[in-house]
Amino acid sequence: MPYLVAADLPTEPAGVRFRNLLVRPQILRMPGTHNGVAALQAARAGFEALYLSGAAMSSSMGLPDLGVITVDEVCFFIRQVARASGLPVLVDGDTGYGEALNVMHMVRAFEEAGAAAVHLEDQLLPKKCGHLNDKKLAPPHDMAAKVAAAAKARRNLFVIARTDAAASEGIDGAVARARLYLEAGADAIFPEALTSADMFRAFARAMPGVSLLANMTEFGRTPFFTASEFEAMGYRMVIWPVSALRAANKAQEGVYAAIQRDGGTQNMIDRMQTRQELYDTIRYHDYEALDASLVKTIVPQGMPQRD
Repeated sequence: MPYLVAADLPTEPAGVRFRNLLVRPQILRMPGTHNGVAALQAARAGFEALYLSGAAMSSSMGLPDLGVITVDEVCFFIRQVARASGLPVLVDGDTGYGEALNVMHMVRAFEEAGAAAVHLEDQLLPKKCGHLNDKKLAPPHDMAAKVAAAAKARRNLFVIARTDAAASEGIDGAVARARLYLEAGADAIFPEALTSADMFRAFARAMPGVSLLANMTEFGRTPFFTASEFEAMGYRMVIWPVSALRAANKAQEGVYAAIQRDGGTQNMIDRMQTRQELYDTIRYHDYEALDASLVKTIVPQGMPQRD
């Protein structure tokens, strides 16, 4: 049924549902979903939690992933994805949109919009995609202060601290930062842009008992690993942040080229989602039936008497 029906809404807070998924032995798989319909498609495919990537949100707005979008703009995406899917959503919080008080504002806004979890990174603005070069890192204690602020502001939000230090400070430096962030209140750690299975294993060995997040992004510094391979290396969560957006963008590019080349879409029909498939995805007929049940015509009985 549509999300409008209260009985069909989750009864537990999103953050609690996210934590419950991590109690299970298997790795939690979270595909990137850049809008509401992508979230519906991922839910229909059987995923139990979703990811909102800063790069995907920025790119879908025609902007680079340099920390230029705002808290309110991110909340617009959170509301779409959480409301459409009903699933717990992990959200990219970039550098927290400022210092400690800004982080607290972000946490409150994200949680109120429906987020289940957030990750913060230890870069300085202008931040970069974690798989690019020449990233500038915040002092470890400054990042720890942000993590502490996030933990203090949240009600149920699951807080993940991301460190980009492996590229410049090595595994030992990244591990030292991660331990500091855990002491500050982080629930889990996200070591970004590790470049080999040996690095993933070494980080996990240094963090026994800690929930770890792996990032399987394409065209980056990390080789392809499957969810089961990350699980065997000691990771509890894995994201594919921009995969769906990359595929969607490539398909759109082909449609626009075909219209320009052929004067219409007649040669692209077999690559399109049909009207019926779209309606099934967005539950068009469920909404239609709900509306009909609420706006049922009541036929007047008899005639009113004059005063």
